[in-house]
Amino acid sequence: MSDTGIKRLLNKQVVSWALYDWANSAFATTVMAGVFPIFYSSLSQDLSTKDAQFWFNITLLVSSIAVAIAAPILGAIADAGGGRKKFLATFAMLGITMAAALAWVNAGMWVIGLVIYGLGKVGFAGANIFYDAMLVDVADEDDFDLVSGFGYALGYIGGGLLFLINVLMITKPELFGIASTASAVSLSFLSVAIWWAVFTIPLLRNLPERQSQTTRSAGEAIRDGFAQLRQTFAEIRHLKPVLIFLCAYWLYIDGVGSIIKMAVFFGSRVLSLPDDSLITALLITQFVAFPAALFFGWLGSKIGPRNGIFIGLVVYVLAVLYAWGRLETAADFYKLAIAIGLVQGGVQSLSRSLFARLIPREKATEFFGFFNMVGKFATILGPSLMALVPVVFATAEDRDVILVVILLFIAGGLFLSRVENVKAGK
Repeated sequence: MSDTGIKRLLNKQVVSWALYDWANSAFATTVMAGVFPIFYSSLSQDLSTKDAQFWFNITLLVSSIAVAIAAPILGAIADAGGGRKKFLATFAMLGITMAAALAWVNAGMWVIGLVIYGLGKVGFAGANIFYDAMLVDVADEDDFDLVSGFGYALGYIGGGLLFLINVLMITKPELFGIASTASAVSLSFLSVAIWWAVFTIPLLRNLPERQSQTTRSAGEAIRDGFAQLRQTFAEIRHLKPVLIFLCAYWLYIDGVGSIIKMAVFFGSRVLSLPDDSLITALLITQFVAFPAALFFGWLGSKIGPRNGIFIGLVVYVLAVLYAWGRLETAADFYKLAIAIGLVQGGVQSLSRSLFARLIPREKATEFFGFFNMVGKFATILGPSLMALVPVVFATAEDRDVILVVILLFIAGGLFLSRVENVKAGK
């Protein structure tokens, strides 16, 4: 990356915006991916494994559907009323409060724990709608790839850093002067809330609120937001590149999400790897993804974001084939974690920057509401197809089911090939 590119990334508003990814990724790593699933297992000891898994999945489903349905509506209201930063702060505060509240959930309180966790996910995902849309406020179109990649890079390193600290706190509480593992778990939830809150401050202080051209009351903003949403539904039907990209994104990001969600289960159930190996793999992915996301941001600015995404999808296909045919040991699992880390952030960041190029800038929040809605309804096809494999193919072995994910990458790539490769400066 040139000195000029580095200077553009170190712009005060760009850094303040990207630090929010550093802030909220702590919730994604420590709470969503790492600690809460294990914590919930201890909370729900009175339930059967089947019932505990059922209510956990219901919580994930309800929170995802709530955000998916609300996302374009909230985006329309924000665009009509001019309040991206205000909405981001509101949802972030919900997530921060819920992360802190988990510290006071005790054994047996599984219902309360799930409600708090579900609300925290709503806050996390809801704030991201407005965070993603603010990309068009902090960067010129020429810099969308670099800046989007910079945000994801900081998110991976920030989330990974606090996750590493939390893992050490929980596994070796005596090093931190903590009385017990249970206390360490509670403190890890509090640390996420503090981390998220502190590193959100630069965005709230340094990014100007995008003002609406007219003064509206809250009721008028809601009414106008719904009217704009109806208009945008009609508009997307005629914006062929946007519609095709959303179809492509839905398919390949479903594959990405399926791999993220099934990796730990695959390592635990199929390979019988110990928990410390699984945690190590998660940390490897986080820290490899930091420089990789920066690299993909630079690459997208040179060859276009579409071509950069294609490279990532090819690596994903090869990774799935490797997992199916060669994955046996913890060392193999670490190699897979490195491969996924190299492209995960790149595919996500370039998808965001490509979408930002395709949409009307003045309706960024509303269109990113649709973008996030598609993301929330992803990871439906992958698990469904994998569940069907043993039914359709009676002789299929445990690891054979992962091959179906390749279809999502291929289908997504075919749709993506019909989207113009918009390079920086064009």
